Amino acid sequence: MQWHFDNELPIYTQLVGHIKRAIATGELRPGEKMTPVRELSLEAGVNPNTMQRALQQLEREGLVYPQRGNGRYVTEDVDVIDGARKTLAAGHVRRYREAMRALGYSEEEMSGLLRESREEENDGSMS
Repeated sequence: MQWHFDNELPIYTQLVGHIKRAIATGELRPGEKMTPVRELSLEAGVNPNTMQRALQQLEREGLVYPQRGNGRYVTEDVDVIDGARKTLAAGHVRRYREAMRALGYSEEEMSGLLRESREEENDGSMS
C-alpha cells in the first residue's frame, strides 16, 4: 500500500481513507488478513496508536473485523464494501461539483465537461 499524507488533514482520518480505498478497490481483498498494527504503522511511518485508532474506526464501520488472537481481517460482506466504495465516490463527486461551482460552472456545464472528457478518452483509446 502506498502512503501519501496531506499536511492539511489529520493523519488518523487519512489512514482510515487509505485503508478504506484499498478495501473498496480490491487491493485488500474480502477475507484477507490485515497486516499487524505495528507493521502497518512502520510501513506508513505513523505512531502505532494512531494506526490502532484508524483500524478501530474501520471496525466500527464494518470494513474490518478482529478475530481474537489472530489479528484483523477485511470483511467478506460485499454490501459493506460496495457501500464504502459508493461513499468514497460520492465524496469525489461532491468535491468536483464544489470546485466547478467555485469556477462558475452550472450543473449543465459540468455535465458537458464530463461528456467531453469521456469522449476525448474514448477517442484517445481508439488510436
